[in-house]
Amino acid sequence: MRPAEVLILFNVPATEPMGGGRHFRESDSGVLDEAKAVEKALEKLDVPFRKVGVSGLEEVVSAVSGGREWLVVNLVENLDGSAAGACEVPTVCRALGRQFTGNDTHCLGLTLDKNLAKWALESQGVRTPPWLFLPVGTEVISHPGLHFPVIVKPISADASEGIDAASVVDRPGTRLADAVRRIHESLGQGALVEEFVEGREFNISLIQRGSALEVLPPAEIQFVDFPADRPRIVDYAAKWLPQTFEYRNTVRKIPADLADPLAEEIQSISLAAWGAVGCRDYARVDLRLDAHGLPYVLEVNANPDISPDGGFAAALSAAGMDHVQFLSILLENGSTRRPARLSTAGREQRDDRSRIRRTLAADREPILSLLSATGYFRPDEVATAAEVLDEAAAEASDGHYQSYTFELENLPVGWVCWGQTPCTVGTFDLYWLAVSPLEQGKGIGRRLMEFAEDSIRRQGGRIIVVETAGRPDYAPTRAFYARIGYREAARLADFYAPGDDKVVFTKPMDMDV
Repeated sequence: MRPAEVLILFNVPATEPMGGGRHFRESDSGVLDEAKAVEKALEKLDVPFRKVGVSGLEEVVSAVSGGREWLVVNLVENLDGSAAGACEVPTVCRALGRQFTGNDTHCLGLTLDKNLAKWALESQGVRTPPWLFLPVGTEVISHPGLHFPVIVKPISADASEGIDAASVVDRPGTRLADAVRRIHESLGQGALVEEFVEGREFNISLIQRGSALEVLPPAEIQFVDFPADRPRIVDYAAKWLPQTFEYRNTVRKIPADLADPLAEEIQSISLAAWGAVGCRDYARVDLRLDAHGLPYVLEVNANPDISPDGGFAAALSAAGMDHVQFLSILLENGSTRRPARLSTAGREQRDDRSRIRRTLAADREPILSLLSATGYFRPDEVATAAEVLDEAAAEASDGHYQSYTFELENLPVGWVCWGQTPCTVGTFDLYWLAVSPLEQGKGIGRRLMEFAEDSIRRQGGRIIVVETAGRPDYAPTRAFYARIGYREAARLADFYAPGDDKVVFTKPMDMDV
C-alpha cells in the first residue's frame, strides 16, 4: 500500500451543545458530506489519503503529526464547541511543517468576526451596509446613522445560524432589543445590527489557480412567492430545513441574469473583498443590491461549504468543473507552497525565476496592492508606505530608505525596506516586510530578511530593530521573527490602540540562525 500523501481533516459533529449555547445539528453535520466528496475526488485522482475526524485542538496536533502527509485538506469548521477554535488549524499545520488547503488563520479569524471583517472591507473601499456592534451585555441605547429596517446577526457564527424571520426588524423599540437579547443569551455572542439591504442577493465564488484568481459564474438567490410580511433572507431554515417554506421557496439561479456593467461591478467588488481580508485558494462573497442597484458586500465566507449540494459546487459546475478538478487545483496550489528542495550543501535551491533587486518607481502600485491584500495594514499605513516608496525610488542607494523588491516571473511579490536609526552607531530599523498573500508560505519573507541582514552587515550594522503589533492576529508575524533569531526586547502597552501593544524585537548582527 502506498503511503498517504494527503490528510483529510474534518471536525466530528457535536451531539449536544457546548457551553450552554444553542446546537445547530443540521449545519454541524454538513461537514461529513464535504469530507466524503473530497474522499471520492482523491480516489478518482488516485491520490493516497488518510481521513481523520477531530473535536479539539489537541486532536488536530495528534492527527497532523501522526502521519507523513505533505498536504492537509482542511475542512474543520468547529473545535471545542466554537468556530473560533477551527481558525487555529492552519497555524498547527504550518508549525508542523505541513501545507494545507484553504485560508490561513488570519483570514479565517478575520472573516469569522463580522465586525472586524466589515472594518477590513471598508478600509479597502469595499462597500458594506452600515452597522452597529453590540457586545454581550450591551443594550440598544441608540443607533446613530442606522436606517431601518435592520437585520440582527450573531457576530461570529456562519451557515445562517441564529438567523430567522425575527432577525429583521423594521423599527426601533422592543423588537430590536429582543432580537439583540436573543443573540446574546441563546448563542452567547455579540450582535451585529446591520442595515437590511432589500434588493437582489448574489453569491460569488472565487478560486485561485497558482497566482491567478478566477471568479466563477455568479449565483442569484431568488425568493419565490414570499408574502410581503416575510423577509427575503437566506435564514437557517432556508439553508438546512427541507420541510420548511423557506427551504422550498429559496431557489438558486446560476448563472444569474446580469447586465454587463453590473456583472463587471459585482466581479470587481468581489475581487476587492477577497484581497481586503487576505483570502487564498477559494472563498465565497455574498452581496445584495440596494434600491439604486448598488452592490453591498454582506460577508466574505472564507470557509464555504464545498459539499456536492452546496453553492460553491454549483458554481464549479457552472464553470465546467467538478470536485475532481477542484481538488486537482488545490493539490497544485499546495505543491507550489512546498519548501524548496535541499542540496547536498544544505542550502535552499533558489528558483531561477525569482530575484531580489532594488525597488523601482514602477513597483509602487504592485507593492501598495500587496500591502493592502495582506489585511495587516490600515489605509493610513499604506499611504505612509507610498511616501517611503517614492523617496526610496528617487534617492536609491543615496537615500535613507534602502528598499528592495522580490520579483517572481517579472512580478513584484515581496518588499523589504530598512534604514540606519538616526543618532545611533550601527543600529538599523527594519521598516517594512511584506509578501503577497498568493505567495506566502514559500520562504520569500525569510529570503528578504537574509538579504536585508547581509546588506546591513556590509553597511557596518551591529543590531537590527523591528517593531510590530501585539494584537492576536499578529501572532504569526511575531512567531516568524522569533524563528529567524529575533528576540522580544520591549513591549509598550496600548501603544497603537487600547489593547494593541507595540512589540520591539532586536537581533545582533553577529548572530546567525
